[in-house]
Amino acid sequence: MSEESPGAAPSSGVDGEARSRWTDERTTFQRVYDIVTTLSTYETVSEIAEQASCSTDGARDALSQLDEMGIVETRGSRPVEYRRNEAYFRWKRIEDLARDHTPNELRAQIDDLIQEDDTLQQRFDAPSPDAVSPHEFEDVDHETIHDRWDALSRWRSIRHDIEVLQQAAHRAEQRRDTSDTASA
Repeated sequence: MSEESPGAAPSSGVDGEARSRWTDERTTFQRVYDIVTTLSTYETVSEIAEQASCSTDGARDALSQLDEMGIVETRGSRPVEYRRNEAYFRWKRIEDLARDHTPNELRAQIDDLIQEDDTLQQRFDAPSPDAVSPHEFEDVDHETIHDRWDALSRWRSIRHDIEVLQQAAHRAEQRRDTSDTASA
């Protein structure tokens, strides 16, 4: 269910033409937004400006707006540092799911994930991915270790997705109830 940023900046490995097109076709605000949606660690205004191919003042103005909108978190004062606000993006994902799917569609997805979660609980004989014993990784070959790490990573994602989908289903029900009340 992970979602990539819609207008994410071309990575540094991409040729200069793609980066130039990104710079030409997006406003300073859009480029700064693209950059901050990828930031899991705090960065300064000048670091963000460099990545967004804009002036420090342009980045500062955009970041100020993004801060007011709750899209970024700040830390410190000299220099102020910014990163994406995970709570905002979680809320946005829930709202998007609730808008784009019916409560029944969301519940069906939840049921599928719960089945997968049950399968992983049985596979690892543990109630959660964090309860898996380190002994699972002893005396096994590299491929088996890799397979088990992938399964544990998937299991954590499933747990996260179940929570998000449950909140989205609840939100979709609220939307439906509000819509029913308004039309009555």
